[in-house]
Amino acid sequence: MNSANEHSIPLWRDERFWRIALQILAIAIVIAVISLLTYNVSVNLRRAGTEFGFNFLGTQASFAIGESLIPYDAAKDSYGRVLLAGLVNTLRVVIVGVILTTIVGMAVGIASFSNNWLLRKGSQVYVELVRNVPLLLQLFFWYRAVFSKFPRPTERLEVMGLVFLSNRGVFMPWPKLNWSLAFWCTVLVGLAIATFVIWKMRTRAMVESGDSGQPQLIALGVMAIAALFIITIAFGWERPIEGNPGVFSGGLRLTGEFSALVTGLVFYTGAFIAEVVRGGIQAVPKGQWEAARALGLKSGLMMRLVVFPQALRVIIPPLTNQYMNLAKNSSLGAAIAYAEIYNVANTTYNQSGRPVEVMLIIMLTYLSMNLLISVTMNQFNRMVQVQER
Repeated sequence: MNSANEHSIPLWRDERFWRIALQILAIAIVIAVISLLTYNVSVNLRRAGTEFGFNFLGTQASFAIGESLIPYDAAKDSYGRVLLAGLVNTLRVVIVGVILTTIVGMAVGIASFSNNWLLRKGSQVYVELVRNVPLLLQLFFWYRAVFSKFPRPTERLEVMGLVFLSNRGVFMPWPKLNWSLAFWCTVLVGLAIATFVIWKMRTRAMVESGDSGQPQLIALGVMAIAALFIITIAFGWERPIEGNPGVFSGGLRLTGEFSALVTGLVFYTGAFIAEVVRGGIQAVPKGQWEAARALGLKSGLMMRLVVFPQALRVIIPPLTNQYMNLAKNSSLGAAIAYAEIYNVANTTYNQSGRPVEVMLIIMLTYLSMNLLISVTMNQFNRMVQVQER
């Protein structure tokens, strides 16, 4: 018994004790700071004659916004409704931006390995130029120097009688929104999943059994024709119809603010994604390139079947960061008067006098978007990891 006491470690020298104690201390400090901030906010709100709460969201907003995908009437609708309209506008930019910037970034990143000198150097110039110019300056360029300089509606530009460009925006054909469109979109999603499954089966059969993959290739061709038929005919496209000079109905209208914001975000973020893709491809061991060449694969097949699938393991984590940056940078749309969530919230707290509540809404909005992007990309990252036996 005495021997056990002699060899026992004093509490102040026990590493396990200090690990737990320091964590408890850190939690206590965080709770104390949050409590202090909450107390100060409540005291200041009482001095201003208000109380913390979100009841103001039901109050009439009484201010108009530049555009809204959902119905919004400034004379009737509430602050909650206008904030929802701003959120929808933000999600519209983020979704379109993520899709387009992925295409641009992947294309430019792969082009940096092209055997064509002009294509390779052009991608390098694009990356270095765009990455080193502030995003806000680029947004002003696209808005002031490009989209605002389109001709007046009566002198609008016309592309093949389908697309019309003026300083009121870009007018283009768009599917008619109805239940039929929802059905055919569901069919397209099913075709996309089936295409992915068949493509994986074809690759496995060619690699493991040496099959030609011709039956699967025929099935993929049939599904591609079916998808093309659905998109071109079943979607029921509406063309912009000009009534009065420069005034169009039907189709899709993209405002100059939306177009400038999306264009700026896509080209700016695309330059960073191109570097991510380039780094991921260079991370693939040189032996994999040589093995693919030894099998007689052409450069396109070598990139698609051997190099790029392995590079995805390196590409996806930093790619997630770029998607999250794009979502946060969409708030710069306020600088060019696009009615995204931050721009709408700025007007809301100026009119309602509720800056704390409105700032909390904005913070939770961007936090939720980035967490959703992170969770989605983490799931995709697990899918592409090599499963060791």
